[in-house]
Order: sequence, then C-alpha cells, then structure tokens
Amino acid sequence: MSRRPLVSDKIYGYLSATFGDEAAKSYWEFAKKIPSKYLRVNHLKISRDELADRLYEEYEITTEKLTFPSNALKVTGGYDYAGSTFEIAFGLYYIQGYSSMLPPIVLNPTYKDKVLDLCSAPGSKTTQLAEMMNNKGTLVVNEVQLERVKALVYNLDKMNFLNFGVHNSKGEILSKYYDAKFDKILVDAPCSGLGIIQKKSEVNKWWTVERVARLCEIQTRLLVAAIKMLKVGGEVLYSTCTLTPEENELVVDKILGKYPVEVEKIDIPIEHHNGLTEYHGVKLNPELSKAIRIFPWEVDSDGFFMIKLKKTGVTVPPEQVKFKKSYVINVINAEDKEMKSAIADLSDELGIDQKVFSEFKYLIKRNDIYFVNKDWDDENLGLYHRLGTKFGSFDRNNKIVLHSHAAQILQKYITKNIYEITALEELIAYLRGGLILNDSLPPGQYVLRFNDIFLGTGVVIHGGIKSRFPRSNRTQKIRVKGLTIQ
Repeated sequence: MSRRPLVSDKIYGYLSATFGDEAAKSYWEFAKKIPSKYLRVNHLKISRDELADRLYEEYEITTEKLTFPSNALKVTGGYDYAGSTFEIAFGLYYIQGYSSMLPPIVLNPTYKDKVLDLCSAPGSKTTQLAEMMNNKGTLVVNEVQLERVKALVYNLDKMNFLNFGVHNSKGEILSKYYDAKFDKILVDAPCSGLGIIQKKSEVNKWWTVERVARLCEIQTRLLVAAIKMLKVGGEVLYSTCTLTPEENELVVDKILGKYPVEVEKIDIPIEHHNGLTEYHGVKLNPELSKAIRIFPWEVDSDGFFMIKLKKTGVTVPPEQVKFKKSYVINVINAEDKEMKSAIADLSDELGIDQKVFSEFKYLIKRNDIYFVNKDWDDENLGLYHRLGTKFGSFDRNNKIVLHSHAAQILQKYITKNIYEITALEELIAYLRGGLILNDSLPPGQYVLRFNDIFLGTGVVIHGGIKSRFPRSNRTQKIRVKGLTIQ
C-alpha cells in the first residue's frame, strides 16, 4: 500500500493560522488514511436495501447504511470492486463523497422548480439533482470546459436521466440569456480544493494564496450571475470543497452588501462549524454565521463550505441576448406528423402503450432523435450543447431504431420482444457490441435483460441478435459473476 499524502508545509501553516494548530494537526493525520468510499443509491432504479444485498451477494462488498442521507451507503469491505460492478455500469448507484451529497440536499429542488447547476462536471451533484426532481421538470446544467462535458453527459445518460439540457459556457455569461428565470441554483464553484487533499494530493503542489485570490474573482462573478438569474424568492446554494475563508465567507460578504439577498439557515444533522463573522480582525456580515463549514477529519469525507441565499428583490440584468431563429432548435411531441406513424410502429413492436410516448418531447437532428420530459421549459434551445438523452434514430423506412438508453428509461412499459440473457458468453457478446448466436428468433428489434437489469437494444440479423450497446459504454470495466468484462 502506498504512503498517503500529507499536508504540505504551506497549507499546514495556513490552516494553523486560520483555524488553529489542533485543526492543522488533525488534517495532517487524516490525510494519511485511505479515503473512505461512499455510494449514493439511485432510488429511481433500486432501493438501498436491495442494492446493499446485491453488492454483498454478487461481489462480497460490505456496506453500512447511513442515517443521513437515507439513500447513502458507506463501503466497509470490497473497496476495489465498488467502481466496476454491473450495477454501477447501469446507473444503480454513484460513487460520491459523503460531503458532496449535501449541497443538493440543502438546495432541495423538486420537479416543480426550474433548476440551474452552474458548475456541473463530472456530474455527481447534477445526477443527484436530477434524481431529486424525479427525472421531471427543467434542469439546466452548465460546464465551461468542453472536455469535461463528455464525462458529465456520460454520467447523466448512464443513470437514465432526461430532464436536463447541457450548456458549454462560462457560467457568468449565462445571465445574458436568463433574467430571473430559475427557482433554485447550485453554484458548486471551482475552488482551491483545500478540503480534498486526502484524495487529491496534487492540491499540495499547486495551492498558493495567490491562486486562491484569482479563484475568488471567478467565484464572485459566478455568484453574482446566479443571483441575477434567480427569480425573486428563489434560492441559490453556494458551495466549495475548500476551507479558505477567502473563497467562502469573504466572497459572500461582498455579495451581501450589494445585492438583494438574505442568508437562510441550514439545518443538517452532521457535525459542522458556523461560518466566520470576523477574519483577521475584520468584522464580516453577522448573517454569515448561518453558513456552515465541514472539516474533513470530523466527517471522514471531504471538507466543504455551504451557504444558502434567498433573493428578496429585483436585480438589474445585463443586456439580454437571444439566438437568431436560424439557430433555434424545434422540439415536437408524439402527435407531430414526423413522429406519429413511427411511434405507432414502435409501440406495436415492443408492446408499449402509445400514451407513454406523450409524456415526452422530441428533438430531431437529421435522423437522430433525442427526448426530454414533456414539462421541459426553456426558450434558449439554441444554446444547448445537448438536450435530453438519445431516443433513437430513423432508419431508411422511417421506422424508429430505439436507442439503448431509451430502452432503459422505458423498461417498465416494454412488454414484447424482451430477450433474457442467462449465459455469461451471451452477456459478454452483448456488452462488447457483438452477436448473440440464436437462429430461432423472429426478425425485429429486441430489448435485452440480464439479472433483472435492462441492458439495451439489439436487432435480429442472420444468425442472432446484433448488440446495440452504446460504444461510449464499452470501454468501462464491468465485473459480473467473478469475471471482468471490458
């Protein structure tokens, strides 16, 4: 086992000066330990009890059920397998730091809210928000770095969410398109990472007070933009995984004096500290005491800061921008002439009640079809890098070839052409995009299932079922029945 990283001298000195030598010593000792692993259960797909049982029976992964949150498990044995199980590959859970689960819980969105996740990738909190909204409503997510958007979309797709649209933009720019639009906004801001040294030792290499100062400027701009995009009465949750007052209380202190917001009390049943109201002898807004700071060594997870603000009055927006009509994407419903006949055929082939398809809106890009929930609502469709998830595509006969992600979402409605995989060689062939040998099946497209989990779609060709398991998923390691498939 490799030696765990310690806290660098410069960080140790900063922590000691800011929070006391005892806190610095505690972090030093904590950083030596192997990070604990936590799982957030996707309750839309499986219960916590059922997942805990499956993990133990299939992989001998032992877990402890946490009192809070009620959908979280702490891994107590079998750590090495938790990231490559069949269940994680199909979105039944997400490996996520315990503290990282808290900001969405504090923001507490529902499907009735219009929600913005301003700094999204890789998607731990984004998928949590989508789940809390019951995969309905309007969830707008943004990530400035294009290379990180891929991971974000991958995680949203894998967990079978479709109530989202992805922007690839600077977060502060979005206020030019959205004036007082959202009910709830999460600003999990880019930060210096002083709360995650235990699992990201590279923080020791680049952390400096000067870097912190540069980040504060970005954090302030993001929070200001979020306040402008909030409806009056709406709430923004500002969080970081760093401990520095410069990136936390001092950023918010500037905001409280200039914008119509008030601090709301956060009530969560975990050990934490109140926000600072004085720093280096300078008095700060006393309302900052309602913020909370979580020390990593006290919760056996990441360090975090959180504060919730409620917008109490109108803000002056920047000049609003609209996309030209030529860039606007049209979203249609199941009764549109482009979709109606094809959906009828698909309904008949897979035994899906046609009424089910009226629960969604559809976006057609050439022959590809994407879909979102029917209550999705946004005028700025031309802004999106991606809207919803893949529904399928039109073949040469204008019939719909259903995508595997869509089959997973629609699984409880599918009553025909279900192929049960029972042999490991068939499962391996499917997950690798190959052919399941079977020359007795009638022609058509099928939905494949293994161990009560819907895998995706396939089509009968000469000799068997050709897998349509997405290429983007074939590179992941999947462990099942003691065998690792890649």
